[in-house]
Amino acid sequence: MTASVPKGRQAYYLRLAAAVAGLIALVVVVNVFTHGSFLSPTNIVNVLRQITYNVMLAIGQTFVIITAGIDLSVGSLVTLCGVVMALFANATGLSGIWLVIATVLVGMGVGAAAGTMNAIPVVTLRLPPFITTLAMMLMARGLAYILSPGPVQLKSDAFNTIGIGFAFSGLFGLPGIPVSVILMAVVAVILATVLGRMRVGRYLYAIGGNEEAARLAGVPVARVKTLAYVISGMCASIAALLLMSLFGSGAPQTGLGFELPAIAASVVGGTSLMGGRGTVVGTFFGALLIGVLNNVMNLLNIQSYTQEVVLGLVILIAVVLDELRKRYLTR
Repeated sequence: MTASVPKGRQAYYLRLAAAVAGLIALVVVVNVFTHGSFLSPTNIVNVLRQITYNVMLAIGQTFVIITAGIDLSVGSLVTLCGVVMALFANATGLSGIWLVIATVLVGMGVGAAAGTMNAIPVVTLRLPPFITTLAMMLMARGLAYILSPGPVQLKSDAFNTIGIGFAFSGLFGLPGIPVSVILMAVVAVILATVLGRMRVGRYLYAIGGNEEAARLAGVPVARVKTLAYVISGMCASIAALLLMSLFGSGAPQTGLGFELPAIAASVVGGTSLMGGRGTVVGTFFGALLIGVLNNVMNLLNIQSYTQEVVLGLVILIAVVLDELRKRYLTR
């Protein structure tokens, strides 16, 4: 039993090194085809900013998928949280940093409540997560349209720093690091610590590996699975904050189809759809890979429909490789 831990870590680091090497090779090839446009400082900043919301959604998705679940509601939760936060920000009498803090807390509360509603039928009635989160997807989007049929423009500029602000201007020759990227990194580090270093993270892996065995071993399965969905909902609220701050509004049209790229980033990053395996670091690189592909296809003027075909192929290849790994490398 003790020898399997180093072997598992070695396999993880090998997969991570292979993913990084593949990403670097892709970047080099792409930079050649785009005649150096891809690695320009401005484009690098654009790529980092563009993947922030997908990284947040994908990390939350990773927590759920590790438990052998799925969360199809994250795109609609981005919509609902964005509208609620915009309405709250316009209605409250607060200003400045206190307005931002209060609005963030409201948005995270909505995300946590929706995550709890997703989890209750799963942990109490053993309903398939696909069905419960699909129902939440429809309810959240419908509620967002009821609250506001159109975009809710922010009356305060307190969110501008998060949306369009930069820090560390001139570092590494970049025009600055977007504040949204820094916020994404902070949240990612916190959740990576929770998943990789804390007891609840070990519980999540145990549940995904064998839920019944985890229950017999004393793992509070219901509470831990509920926490996974709550984290996913709260990550959706952070993604909503990033988008609301960037566009200066919360709109019921935002978030449409966001769940699929989030699932793709998690799976491409090494999270197993069967549960029991996945990391925040791997998910980040999965989201980065998808972001790079989208950016490259935009630079090469490839049609959006073709981009969807490519994304679908990436998901399929990732799932096939994961299945082959389980069949032939874990014997």
